[in-house]
Amino acid sequence: MEPFVLKNQSFLTIESWIKQFPSLAVGMTTKNGGVSKGDYETLNLGFHVGDELSAVCSNREKVSELLEFPLNNWVGAEQTHGIQLKKISKEDRGKGSHSYENSIKDTDGFYTNEEGILLSLCFADCVPLFFIAPDSKMIGIAHAGWKGTVGQIAKEMISAWGREGINPQEILVAIGPSICEKCYIVDKRVINLVENTLVDVEILPYNLINDGQYSLDLREVNRQIIIKSGVPVTNILMTGFCSSCDKEFFSHRRDQGRTGRMLSFIGWKETTNCL
Repeated sequence: MEPFVLKNQSFLTIESWIKQFPSLAVGMTTKNGGVSKGDYETLNLGFHVGDELSAVCSNREKVSELLEFPLNNWVGAEQTHGIQLKKISKEDRGKGSHSYENSIKDTDGFYTNEEGILLSLCFADCVPLFFIAPDSKMIGIAHAGWKGTVGQIAKEMISAWGREGINPQEILVAIGPSICEKCYIVDKRVINLVENTLVDVEILPYNLINDGQYSLDLREVNRQIIIKSGVPVTNILMTGFCSSCDKEFFSHRRDQGRTGRMLSFIGWKETTNCL
């Protein structure tokens, strides 16, 4: 069953997590339901893609209202396709929420166990990874393109949580809407890196389609890394939505680089006051 459920035209959520943890905001936006003054369709939430700042801020305010999570409590990153993570505290709130310039630099993953913080990252084909350890209230999100995937940002998150005293068997993970294997074509150089990352996997998640070109299941690569890192298979959810096939998403590949960005997010709402 598809774990990501469309709540309205503007965002999806992880239904089973929301039912289990009612104070959790978690999910991913679509490209529908906003405004644009640039070349992008409606709900672009990325500051760095050429859309007008006023349009992006208006869209962010709309999502803030839909989620009942104040924009001043969001945290955003300057994503660089690396594996750098940052533990976030309330002192970081507002960084990257209203502009790209004050976002947290050179970071592709966030985690926190504090309430009143919405961790957010931008996507347009790369794999969003959502993490939660319910007993410790630790939550996290990571951005895994092919570089972050073979760099094993998923393992980095699980290892970071291990240093916080969290056993991998306590962690739940959801792999979100991103480009599917049919749409994601890469060269042998990338496949070599995947093979080096998954050295002991019997069935590798790619197929040769013609000379030097392969279709790669980037979501499955991340799933295998997460399993190898000690998270039980039964703790992992994986979407069937493809950002390229499904027209309600922005897609860097489908739109040849000229496209907006969805926002993936996770945060505990403050139990005393959500507004």
